[in-house]
Amino acid sequence: MAGKLTLLDGGMGRELQRRGAPFRQPEWSALALMEEPEQVVAAHRAFIDAGARVITTNNYAVVPFHIGEARFAEQGPGLVDLAGRLAREAVGAQPVMVAGSLPPLFGSYRADLYQAERVAELARPIIAGLAPHVDLWLAETQSLIAEVRAVHALLPDDGKPYWVSFTLQDVLREGEPRLRSGEPVAAAIAAAIELGAEAALFNCSQPEVIEAALAVADGVRVAAGAELQLGAYANAFPPQPEEATANDGLDELRADLDPPAYLAWAERWLTVGATLVGGCCGIGPEHIAELARAFARRAAKEQA
Repeated sequence: MAGKLTLLDGGMGRELQRRGAPFRQPEWSALALMEEPEQVVAAHRAFIDAGARVITTNNYAVVPFHIGEARFAEQGPGLVDLAGRLAREAVGAQPVMVAGSLPPLFGSYRADLYQAERVAELARPIIAGLAPHVDLWLAETQSLIAEVRAVHALLPDDGKPYWVSFTLQDVLREGEPRLRSGEPVAAAIAAAIELGAEAALFNCSQPEVIEAALAVADGVRVAAGAELQLGAYANAFPPQPEEATANDGLDELRADLDPPAYLAWAERWLTVGATLVGGCCGIGPEHIAELARAFARRAAKEQA
């Protein structure tokens, strides 16, 4: 399925750290939201200036897993609303869409921590805080199909596009890409189609395994005759241990994913159907600028 290429932003957490914003675990990117919100606007604008045409609200870490139960209950709704307002401020009148981040509620990569009985309690304040500010909904870094279904059921009937992005095991199991829950990618894409998603993406994963996942996703959507966009935004982490969580330290970044190297991966993703491309943890404005230049050259050739 060919389509117009759309450039997403990169990883907000590491960009905030690079800029000198307050940043530590376990709060991650939420700390700047609490202490120096102007840094959040600056980071958003850096990605927009680099060429991103979709930015994601900086509320990924506004969940109890990162900021604690008491602080989430007391400050969570206000912080999520602030994240939405800061993204809108950064965009201004520019032709850039704001994606509302629907993060994993119980910890990145940790499908084993999922608590079905608490989904509504945690997701509703996030959805309510974002709703006035966003152009589309993005359930991202999703490890478990059940959580995707449960959160989707809570979204308002507002006509806004729904995107879902899955995170993958770092290695192929028997040659097959799988979610971190162990569920097959084919099942995840089938669920996205059933839920009426406009796009299915893969993020916070190794670029190598994302290529395989996109190939599977393309096959599922073709077989289903679905109008489903595909996309990817990889991280720059080395492979993670299976027991890893997203708030147990600051991982080193791979040395082999500089902007030209990341572009090479993005170009491979395009050949297997991706039309939405950006970056996750460790992928900064310089990577997005490299993609923007390449996308512009590609568009010019197609129009020639």
